[in-house]
Amino acid sequence: MAKKKDDPRNKLIASNKKARHDYNIIDEYECGMVLMGTEVKSLRQGRASLVDGFAEVSGGEVWLHNVHIMEYAQGTWTNHAARRKRKLLLHRWEIHKLEQKLKETGYTLVPLSIYFKDGRAKINLALAQGKKLHDKRQTLREKQDTRETARALAAARRRQG
Repeated sequence: MAKKKDDPRNKLIASNKKARHDYNIIDEYECGMVLMGTEVKSLRQGRASLVDGFAEVSGGEVWLHNVHIMEYAQGTWTNHAARRKRKLLLHRWEIHKLEQKLKETGYTLVPLSIYFKDGRAKINLALAQGKKLHDKRQTLREKQDTRETARALAAARRRQG
């Protein structure tokens, strides 16, 4: 049975576009999240922001900080705090590997996106290294050059055809 393209069980909720601009992505991990019921309902409505988010390893567990999941509108006293720290679910060997890398200077854990996969909320977490200002400029220059090359090729094809 083929999956529908707009299947609500597989849906992107939020992405952190600025992370790829500010960091060199070294490795990516798909993590589960320990969430409350109202958080899941709010995510299903697409109400989340990863802008200031980061993760840390402490006590053999990975914790997500500063990710904003808005309060559920129909929630009552059981509603969650919007910016609480959330536990991430990874294999023990992945946590150990991340812990070793984070001991080195210059590495950080940055959330790239939150999405649903087969009805379960997942987060794409990246081991990243911060870019310097000249690296950011170089990346933008390369993007612009690629775009100009694609435009020139498309214009040449139109002239021939």
